[in-house]
Amino acid sequence: MRAPLTGLMAAMAVTLAGCGGGGGGGDGGVRAITVVGSSTVYPFTRAVAENFARNNPEFGSPVVESTGTGGGMELFCSGVGTEYPDVANASRRMKLTEFETCQENGVDQIIELQVGIDGLAVVESPDGPQMELTRAQIYEALAAEPYGEEQTAENWSDIDPSLPDIPIRVYGPPTTSGTRDAFIELIMEAGCETNPAIAALAEEDEDRKDEVCTRIREDQAFIEAGENDNLIIQRVSQNPGYLGLLGYSFLAENEGEVVGVSIDGVAPTYDSIASFDYPGARPLYVYIKGNHLQAIRGLREFVAEYVSAWGPEGYLVEEGMISNPDETRARFAAIAESMTALTAEDLQN
Repeated sequence: MRAPLTGLMAAMAVTLAGCGGGGGGGDGGVRAITVVGSSTVYPFTRAVAENFARNNPEFGSPVVESTGTGGGMELFCSGVGTEYPDVANASRRMKLTEFETCQENGVDQIIELQVGIDGLAVVESPDGPQMELTRAQIYEALAAEPYGEEQTAENWSDIDPSLPDIPIRVYGPPTTSGTRDAFIELIMEAGCETNPAIAALAEEDEDRKDEVCTRIREDQAFIEAGENDNLIIQRVSQNPGYLGLLGYSFLAENEGEVVGVSIDGVAPTYDSIASFDYPGARPLYVYIKGNHLQAIRGLREFVAEYVSAWGPEGYLVEEGMISNPDETRARFAAIAESMTALTAEDLQN
């Protein structure tokens, strides 16, 4: 079933309908490269797109849209043809279920590139209480049913008397966001699993354990702020005592407007994320639709531009991306060169 197109993609599809668009070949090169997906990866891919357009004017300027990782994957996996995007940004790895949807819709040549590393940063205003938190404390504050019990905490001090006696208020991304997925996996689940009773629950009822560890409360303690991380920066900076969840690159870009909150005694910094010492460190991905390599002019060159930009001396570091280790960069550069397709087995390893 075809996923609903965003406004940008819908307009593109209408334009292409009169040009013979819709197939994977022929004159599919009538349009520019289109990218959807993660708001965290968006500024990096936008920078690559701008440099690509300057270096390759014959291909036109790629169109990059921030839809969130989940929304981008839905569009990317909806089919093959010029009305569907060529590239998906993702702030977490493609899920096996998404891969299977892609295959069912004919998107059976997916090239996975880990383009760098980012940190899921917790931030607050410089005028806030300068909190230091653990993953368990964050879980207990934001879980709908902490450790399977009723959520009664209203203030941070209800979690731990050493924490400020102020209301729990956290701006975060919606369910379509890869940042939210990463937050649940790296912080919520990890915090939940510090409780010994959870191991017993996992043995008794795995589904119940997953619900207890991953479901976020739906009251005013957690405030969905959409896919615009700059909006989270603005709201946190204007509301001392409120926290925000976003990618490290936005923290680095807005130094002075917000400050990072240490988690388990580790502050979100370039070095702590690069070493994966920071609990919120995560890889970032770009997925290329191999089925479009012949149809969309410049797609190979766009990938080559990304590879040239992601090293320690590349311009993406200036944008706030943390470069992969040498071995990881070499492995994905080889995949980009050969355009080796992702398999279900790869995702399960």
